[in-house]
Amino acid sequence: MTTAIDPDFPCALTIEVPFPTSRLASTALQALQVDKELSPLVSRIFALAPSQHSQDALAPNTETEASVLRAEYRATTNRMLRVAVNSFMESLNLIIEVMGELDEDVLAAGS
Repeated sequence: MTTAIDPDFPCALTIEVPFPTSRLASTALQALQVDKELSPLVSRIFALAPSQHSQDALAPNTETEASVLRAEYRATTNRMLRVAVNSFMESLNLIIEVMGELDEDVLAAGS
């Protein structure tokens, strides 16, 4: 995906995090969206996207599930981008740890 460079936010990064199911990706999205970005120097957009595996030609009858969490960050400087992405990664790590301990889908997949 090609996007135009915003002169106000020249530094950008897109992170895609695959989840085993669309429900887990949606849960992570909802947990992350609660906290607003603290700095006006950073802009972020969260979205769900289909997994590349669900679009596989070997599974033409598979219904496409949005099981990838996409985070698009833009910032005024590389430093602000790094700080925002570091915070995102820490929050994501906590969410995934909680899912690993408490979520039935994750527990079932690990068995």
